[in-house]
Amino acid sequence: MRTSLFALLICSAIFSIAQDAAVEEIGKSPVEVKFAPGGEVRMDLCSSGVAVVGKDDNMLRVFYRSEHDQDGEVKVRIRVQGNEAHVRVTGCPHNNFQATIEVPKTTGVEVRMFAGQLDVRGITGDKDVELSFGQLTMETGNASDYSRVQASVNSGELEAPGFDVSKGGLFRSFDHSGPGKYRLHAHVGAGQLDLR
Repeated sequence: MRTSLFALLICSAIFSIAQDAAVEEIGKSPVEVKFAPGGEVRMDLCSSGVAVVGKDDNMLRVFYRSEHDQDGEVKVRIRVQGNEAHVRVTGCPHNNFQATIEVPKTTGVEVRMFAGQLDVRGITGDKDVELSFGQLTMETGNASDYSRVQASVNSGELEAPGFDVSKGGLFRSFDHSGPGKYRLHAHVGAGQLDLR
């Protein structure tokens, strides 16, 4: 009994280590690592135009491009530990920089970005997304998929047709409770928040 328990623990530790990865690249696109569906991905992104997209795949991928090939200083760091990952993108050019981050379709995401246009689509799971300045567009699916929804803008517009919400001005927000299993938090400091 002890021997089989010890063997099981060793195998679990080896499997856990095999799932861990750390990649850091400068000026290279795409950057990718294996990541199983059902995990959580935290992202810290530079100001730009970013699409976070769910795919039928078991990879985390970061693609980027700039209009004038000024992306030689872009640094992408991806760290995976078990079912959690952290993606950090820094050193982005200030003009016409676009990035796409692909995650497994069934993934929880937490995204933080200072300014720009941020699109989140094709993801089934918890979503916690904040943008200080700009436009955040998030594909939410059915309102009944969520147990809790919190959305707010300090200054700007808040559109959420699936939740029968359309507001504009200062300090606009809404809360929604439902029968689903996912949580959604979306915030824009100044700009526009669209939940579709």
